[in-house]
This record gives sequence, structure tokens and C-alpha cells, in this order.
Amino acid sequence: MMDKRTVLISQLLMTFMMAVSMSGIMSLLSLGPTAAWLDIWPKQFLIAWPVAFVLTLVAWPLSMALTRRLVRPASDERNNG
Repeated sequence: MMDKRTVLISQLLMTFMMAVSMSGIMSLLSLGPTAAWLDIWPKQFLIAWPVAFVLTLVAWPLSMALTRRLVRPASDERNNG
């Protein structure tokens, strides 16, 4: 298991990258490659990043629990199978 500091930094970086790309792509699809798009993208990002970060605080533990269930070590499958 990763230490809390590593998880926190990972979540900050991942949510930053996802918020930048998703807010940029979605606003580009909505507005097209215009000056309005370049104006609104940073504003959308500033909303998206904290929302994404808070959501990962909930999603991360659930995702890890599901992953552990789906990806069991081969030794567990032999012992339980």
C-alpha cells in the first residue's frame, strides 16, 4: 500500500491533468477553437480541479477495494478455487 503522502501527491497531479484536459476538451467541443474558448477554459479548469480532487478522495478507496477484488494474486485463486 502506498503511503498517504504519495497518494495525496498522486491525486493532486492526476486531478490536475484530468481537469486541464477535460475542461479544455469539453469547452472546445462546446465553443469551438475561438477566443471565447481560450477565455473560458481557465475558468472552467479552476472549477473542475477542486471538484475532481474532492471526488477522488471518495473514489480512490472504492477503486482500490474493487481492484483488490478483481485482481487477486494467483495464490489466492488456487487456495480458494
